[in-house]
Amino acid sequence: MALGKEMMGCSLIEKSSFVSSSKLFLNCTSNNTTFQQKKNRFLVNPVLVPLEQRRVHLRKVSKLAPVVAAISEDLIKAVPDQKEKPVKFKVRAVVTVRNKNKEDFKETLVKHLDALNYKIGRNVVLELISTEEDPKIKSPKKSSEAVLKDWPKKANVKGERVHYTAEFIVDSNFGVPGAITVTNKHQKEFFLESITIEGFACGPVHFPCNSWVQSKKDHPGKRIFFSNQPYLPSETPTGLRALREKELRDLRGNGKGTRKLSDRIYDFDVYNDLGKPDRGIDFARPTLGGEKIPYPRRCRTGRLPTVTDVQAESRVEKPLPVYVPRDEQFEESKQNAISAGRLRAVLHNLLPQLKASISSSNRDINSFADIDDLYKEGLLLKLGLQEEIIKNLPLPKMVSKIQESWEELLKYETPKIVSKDKFAWLRDDEFARQALAGVNPVNIERLTAFPPVSKLDPEIYGPLESALKEEHIAGQLNGMTVQQALEYNKLFMLDYHDIYLPFIDRINALDGQKSYATRTIFFSTPNGTLKPIAIELSLPHTAPCSRSKRVVTPPVDATTNWIWQLAKAHVCSNDAGVHQLVNHWLRTHACLEPFILAAHRQLSAMHPIFKLLDPHMRYTLEINAVARQNLINADGVIESCFTPGRYCMEISAAAYRSHWRFDKEGLPAELIRRGIAVPDPTQPHGLKLLIEDYPYATDGLLIWNAIEDWVQTYVNRYYPNSSLICNDRELQCWYHESIHVGHADISHEDWWPPLNTVDDLVSILTTIIWLASAQHAALNFGQYPYGGYVPNRPPLMRRLIPEENDREYANFLADPQKYFLSALPSLLQATKFMAVVDILSTHSLDEEYLGERQQPSIWSGDAEIIEVFYGFSAEIRQIEKEIEKRNADPSLRNRCGAGVLPYELLAPSSDPGVTCRGVPNSVSI
Repeated sequence: MALGKEMMGCSLIEKSSFVSSSKLFLNCTSNNTTFQQKKNRFLVNPVLVPLEQRRVHLRKVSKLAPVVAAISEDLIKAVPDQKEKPVKFKVRAVVTVRNKNKEDFKETLVKHLDALNYKIGRNVVLELISTEEDPKIKSPKKSSEAVLKDWPKKANVKGERVHYTAEFIVDSNFGVPGAITVTNKHQKEFFLESITIEGFACGPVHFPCNSWVQSKKDHPGKRIFFSNQPYLPSETPTGLRALREKELRDLRGNGKGTRKLSDRIYDFDVYNDLGKPDRGIDFARPTLGGEKIPYPRRCRTGRLPTVTDVQAESRVEKPLPVYVPRDEQFEESKQNAISAGRLRAVLHNLLPQLKASISSSNRDINSFADIDDLYKEGLLLKLGLQEEIIKNLPLPKMVSKIQESWEELLKYETPKIVSKDKFAWLRDDEFARQALAGVNPVNIERLTAFPPVSKLDPEIYGPLESALKEEHIAGQLNGMTVQQALEYNKLFMLDYHDIYLPFIDRINALDGQKSYATRTIFFSTPNGTLKPIAIELSLPHTAPCSRSKRVVTPPVDATTNWIWQLAKAHVCSNDAGVHQLVNHWLRTHACLEPFILAAHRQLSAMHPIFKLLDPHMRYTLEINAVARQNLINADGVIESCFTPGRYCMEISAAAYRSHWRFDKEGLPAELIRRGIAVPDPTQPHGLKLLIEDYPYATDGLLIWNAIEDWVQTYVNRYYPNSSLICNDRELQCWYHESIHVGHADISHEDWWPPLNTVDDLVSILTTIIWLASAQHAALNFGQYPYGGYVPNRPPLMRRLIPEENDREYANFLADPQKYFLSALPSLLQATKFMAVVDILSTHSLDEEYLGERQQPSIWSGDAEIIEVFYGFSAEIRQIEKEIEKRNADPSLRNRCGAGVLPYELLAPSSDPGVTCRGVPNSVSI
């Protein structure tokens, strides 16, 4: 009985002095007819948690939820006698406000001023709005305005959450609360986590807010929050229709003006803020987005143009923040972990000091001991800072020891790739294994024709025939002919020829940067592993004939061993560039941003699809803005650390134009596109993998199917037939704007999936959630564990491989190790890269992982959907156990063996820090 009361929230309403408690009950059922009819036609049988388990779950949630202030025991529930006139009585709100953990002096002062001004009416005012319309005045029924109680008394409460109450006077025929307005008359903003209305016969009405409420002096309008009850546009109660439209209009803005940090406006713009043309031509960068260079759109900031180029937007430089809508900014714990305490510390404290300390010589890595010393002894930096500043300098996690006085010792954690086997990176089998289970496992493809064929235009790029011949690989095929190996699906390839070749001349003209356009051929061995059997290194046809194409095969002696190692390093450099610029940044960060912007602009917070997508959009706009400011900008970290240099983002744009297709971004379609899988309806996932021990694919398919099942059940709950999808104006506007505005430059392509049926919607949503969660995790959180040891994955190469008639060939023969190390990034470049990928590989304390949500029991007012979500969470936990089991299976050599790293990048949960595992809900780093 107690549990039932806890779940139903059976609080009582205070007796009114002028109402007989025996005659009244608030009627909360008037708008539930449509909901009940819809519930009855729910066509999908969801995977429900058994009742016994469900009760345990709900009890656990109630313990984890914020403490709610008790409601007076003398309150009663009442419904009016229909023959009597409506009477007035009180209901109560419990309002949860989240405090900042640390406040500066100004914030503390303003907070105390707000407490003092409370008595003169500068307070927080709330008003309840019914789902029903008053037929007399043709507008929603409203309560009296209510003021938050005890704000001055609780001004000094140190807890993370503070609970306030407010009392409303409502008519007995008020109906169900569907919205609440909040007016902040204080001087400063506050973070409103949730509001719970107690006292209606239907039980508590929850308003999950999770939003900053600005002061009225900055934003005069009232803030609108809707209850957790989902409504399709056509089902919106009459009392909420106008508010639903108004809130969306406010979020869209008018497309004009410079945005303030406190704004909540979502709009689109091109990438015209990466360059700094006012500093000179070397810092100018082309605009990405438009007919000339197609690219996805980013969040509009409206800053003024530069002086030199009116088409380029002026920049905001660190440490000042770039605009994103206020609720998209990092919450305090994330801000402390990344912006203030970690990322910005690296970008504008650590890196300049590194540069000042060692850039005068910018010396090479002289020996492998130099690299080992970064983990054992550290890098001695002469910072020249005041002692007090050193004490307060927010250095990143990898800085683990500080020497006294003016010197600081920078020590990096040992990356996982060398923690189990220091020399694993040198082996061919490890080189091949990382194509299946490393940080970039999404480029390996099946070879369908030999030699490989380029798709570039020979009129522009000259003869494109591959230099690969059958004699290069014939002896490596276990007795098969090349044709037999092709027929038996035994040949695979990493192909970076077409993406790099158009840029090679420009890259190689840069100071200290050298590259080939590479192809690597692999043979699938009988034990399920891959073996590299040939590497093709291409330069443009403008190079001397003898150098334009070269094939390197596995070594037979000491000299060819070092040449083979250099060739693999160039492949890894190509791979690192494509991984960062295309697979990671473009496909998960940039291409998702238009869908997120359009969701906020076109889908109401009460739309069920917005509620589904909400956790998968968290922090993405902010981290993309940080990237534009510090990482992908002119002379930023990416240009400094990767071989393409200033052409990095142009390579990203070229891949968007030539290769990116939304209909191929879902995991099954992407595996089939690369020829790694073939359709097979008899298999559990509807396809058959041609490399059975492919950890990224096998683990990924488990997660893909779990997401797809969850989305299928969810979509069928609200769209029992396709006509509802076609007639859902908000949904159609969201998808149309995502394509025709957010991806405007390629919106004409005929491959865009339609949105006409339930299956269409399930596929689109599953793809978006997959990209935001598992795909991003697989590509991001292994960056330091695999790339933190620079020889394993050099992001940049500084020398080509010498040939016998080259002047450098004698030096190479005399000291091949020295030549190899001199071809890698310099010590400055290496430490700079290591510092940044350490941060990018870090999970923050407030990370939300797949299967988790804020306020898990009340994020939706649909009890059946909450139950199904708990089932989805349970399935994610089972997948984690299955991944652990696979990592202990010695027959799976690509994830288990002596010195072999287990594949955990798709293991859903993680502790904070650099763990090489964990699948957050969203692209948040």
